[in-house]
Amino acid sequence: MEVPEKNAGVISSEEENATPTYGLSDDTVQEIQNAVDRNDSDFIHAQLKNLHSADMADLIEQLKPKLRLPFLTIMKGRLDPDVYSDLDENVREHLVDDMEPAEIASFVNELELDDAVDILENFEEDDQQEVLKEIPPDDRAVLEEGLSFGEDSAGRLMQRDLIAVPEYWNIGQTIDYMRDTSDLPQEFYEIFVVDPRHHPIGSVPLNRAMRNKRNVAVRDIMDTEQKLIPVDMDQEDVAYLFQQYRLTSAAVVNEDGALIGVITVDDIVDVINEEAEEDILRLGGVSEDDLFGSAFSTARARFPWLFVNLFTASAASFAISFFDATMQAIIALAILMPIVASMGGNAGTQTLTVAVRAIATKELTAANMLRILVKEIMVALSNGCIFALLVGTIAWLWFSDPLIGIIIAGAMVVNILVAGIAGMLVPVTLDRFNIDPAIASSVFVTMMTDIVGFVGFLGLATVVLL
Repeated sequence: MEVPEKNAGVISSEEENATPTYGLSDDTVQEIQNAVDRNDSDFIHAQLKNLHSADMADLIEQLKPKLRLPFLTIMKGRLDPDVYSDLDENVREHLVDDMEPAEIASFVNELELDDAVDILENFEEDDQQEVLKEIPPDDRAVLEEGLSFGEDSAGRLMQRDLIAVPEYWNIGQTIDYMRDTSDLPQEFYEIFVVDPRHHPIGSVPLNRAMRNKRNVAVRDIMDTEQKLIPVDMDQEDVAYLFQQYRLTSAAVVNEDGALIGVITVDDIVDVINEEAEEDILRLGGVSEDDLFGSAFSTARARFPWLFVNLFTASAASFAISFFDATMQAIIALAILMPIVASMGGNAGTQTLTVAVRAIATKELTAANMLRILVKEIMVALSNGCIFALLVGTIAWLWFSDPLIGIIIAGAMVVNILVAGIAGMLVPVTLDRFNIDPAIASSVFVTMMTDIVGFVGFLGLATVVLL
């Protein structure tokens, strides 16, 4: 058991008042805003000297827009380049618009390849070339190659810096090589073993290399089973490989099978977060994260699916119009009708959310589709019957008419059942036609549950009551 050092755990007044090394408080943000207003650079430097780049990016995002550029001016020369890669895309775009190409190039060239490419790919072609001209030729060539790969491909994610050694080396030679090499990767988890054509034939985890003696041959301790990633593989598929096989890093190969880069788990965490965020936003009919965008650009981005929803809602209203006589005769129907549609819509949303996520993670396949559909039908019937009994009883007591209770109970069962089936089949069908199910599923499922709910409820009412 370790004995604590003298004064361990004692926090000095200076440490107590300093900004924490992780996270941000509302008070900190307000203090920094006030300091920027009065141009108090000493206070800002003292408060933020230990702040992580991700937290610094959060701070910039939370500042009032008019204070962001003055803040960058105060922090000039003190910002970690990673701050720019951690920034929200909209905020970063507004900031770099006011920067000179040389200034942008100065921090882009300090970033890891994938982060640098991620920033440059959002520039207009002319602006991109202006920035690239300010970067040394060797580094520029690497960036241009990275930009040449397809968007959202493994080539955009990979790092070019890696350790590759021939199979006839031993551990001693490998360690000496790493000690004598000045341009080692900042982070790496394994050493790749290549043949004379630079094709990867195995890998040695770093911890295994450190545990073996110098005279042990690399070929004797390498893992020959590898998950090689083609340079044009989609980033979603790359993320699936990392999740499925618990990889920390993986080699990227070109069309000839030669080793050209490596993807590490920290890059994949970003991809997983990005894809999950994208799915959630698309389920809500939002194409991108627009929290920091302008009101006009946000309205323009949200308009298309609202426009589509106008037509699907109109279809439901058109279906209701066939039963106007029924609704005029029995006012209770107008009061109860939204309950049926709402319950069906929510049930459908639950199912399609699970289905869309299962499709994205490759857990829902042709092999288990029927079994899961049957399960969803059973779930829908169970919930439908329970809520039918509950709502039917309430409607009977409310309007003192058992037939009203029977009608809404029947419509409830039918609509929740349809919601369960549609919530599963709609995203699967869209995926089969290579349409992103996260984009369109909610609109079509809501349309189906609204129409079935209204027509089922009013149709039953017309048959039973009139």
